[in-house]
Amino acid sequence: MALLRIEDISVSYGNIRALSDVSMSVDEGDIVALIGANGAGKSTLMSAIVGLVPLQSGTVEYDGQAICQSKHQKLTTDLIVKKGIALVPEGRHVFADMTVEENLDMGAFMVRDSALIARKKEEMYDFFPILGARRKQKTRSLSGGEQQMMAIARALMSSPRLLLLDEPGLGLAPLVVQDIFSKIRIINEESRLTVFLVEQNARLALKSSDYGYVLENGRIVLQDTGENLLSNESVQKAYLGA
Repeated sequence: MALLRIEDISVSYGNIRALSDVSMSVDEGDIVALIGANGAGKSTLMSAIVGLVPLQSGTVEYDGQAICQSKHQKLTTDLIVKKGIALVPEGRHVFADMTVEENLDMGAFMVRDSALIARKKEEMYDFFPILGARRKQKTRSLSGGEQQMMAIARALMSSPRLLLLDEPGLGLAPLVVQDIFSKIRIINEESRLTVFLVEQNARLALKSSDYGYVLENGRIVLQDTGENLLSNESVQKAYLGA
């Protein structure tokens, strides 16, 4: 069953069309990857899902309800988050002068149960031990990989049903990226958290995913299981260096 359904959405920035009639779905419990070249519109799609950019046409549905629609915004971003969607944006956007613990508190800004917040923080410290060891450190003192883990942990503080990851491996060493994707798979398998991710490392993204989409110039041009896309000749030539 589709937890997220995108129907014929288009987005423009002035006279520049960023997305054109994009349709796709993310089934509950799956990891779904979106790959494409720089400038293809991947981050715009992520922003559109959470209402950060307006739709010219089309609809975004979450759990059977329209949350974003052309002509008028159905829900504000904070209400979309409250429904169970969390976005880890490209570049992490951490609060550099706040501690790790304070950043995690920010991820729970819509949670009113202090005992639940405390419990979720301990869960994050157990899952990402480096964050537990550095909970009182300013975020700017963390490495890029540690900041990315913290950004994911911050998103998980709201107990989402759908986790959106925009370039989780951006600018990180290959071994760090492997570690982060390992964590993503564990989160998905153990909690059945649905994950929709954008990633430049197409091979790793598709290997980690149940299903995948290819976005070119604002349009979906291919879709299939992650395994089948890995063996697709055009995908290999364009994105896998084959």
